[in-house]
Amino acid sequence: MTIPKRPNEETTDRLARVGASFAKRSYARRGAPISNDKIRVIIVDDFVMIREGLGLLLRAAPDLTIVGEADNGTSAVTLAQRVVPDVIVLDLDMPTSDGVSALCELSRTLPDSPVLVLTVHAERESLIPLLEAGARGYLTKDAASSELVEAIRVVAAGEIYVRPSAARLLAGAVVPQREPATAGGKYRSLSQREQTTLRLMAEGWSGVEIARQLGISTKTVDAYKHRIHDKLGLEHRTEYVRFAIEAGVLGGH
Repeated sequence: MTIPKRPNEETTDRLARVGASFAKRSYARRGAPISNDKIRVIIVDDFVMIREGLGLLLRAAPDLTIVGEADNGTSAVTLAQRVVPDVIVLDLDMPTSDGVSALCELSRTLPDSPVLVLTVHAERESLIPLLEAGARGYLTKDAASSELVEAIRVVAAGEIYVRPSAARLLAGAVVPQREPATAGGKYRSLSQREQTTLRLMAEGWSGVEIARQLGISTKTVDAYKHRIHDKLGLEHRTEYVRFAIEAGVLGGH
C-alpha cells in the first residue's frame, strides 16, 4: 500500500482557516458532553500551519487545553512522557520517527494517555492495523473541523472513536470466526436494548451518542455493554463489528 507522505496544500490551508473561524465564535456542543475537568492535549504534526489550525480549533472548546506540541514521532514520545497528557493527537507521516512507530511506543509506555490518530489517509487504508497497534481513535483531517473536539472528548472518556461510516470498512476487513447461525442465535438471546446497543456500537457510535439516541444515561449504556460482555464475551469495537456481521445485523458489503 502506497501512502502519501504529506497533506496537500488545500487541506493545510483549509484547516488553518477553519481553526481561525472557530476561534471567533462561541463553541457549539455537538454530541459528547463538555468535561468537568480540563482535557490536556498534545498535538503532533510536522506542519506548523496544521498545528496552528488545530490549536485554534481546540482552544475554542472550553474544556480542552493544549499542553504541548511536537513535529515528529521521537519528540512526541519524549514530550508525552514528560507531561503525561490526557489525549495525544498524532499525525502518521513525519520525519525522524513516523507516527506508527510513535503510536506503538506511546501505547507501550503511556497506556493511560490515549492516542487519537489524525491523518489524511482514508480509513480503508490503515484503520484496523492502527487500532490493533493501540490507537484509541481514528479521524481523517477532512473531518477535523466538525469532529475533532468530540473525538478528543470521547477518547479522553475511555471510549474508542471512529466515524460511523468507518463501521462498514471495519466490517469488510474482519474475517468471521463463528458460524452465522450460532452468532444469530446468540444475538437473539440478548434483550432488545442489548441488541440495539450492540448494533450501534458495531456501527461506530460512542457510548455518549448511544445514550443520547436511546434517551438513557451513559451508565445504563455501560451496564448493557457489561451484560453483552458477560453473555457474548465482546469487549473491543472490532469484536462488536465482527459479531454483528456474523449475526446478520451489519452488512459487510
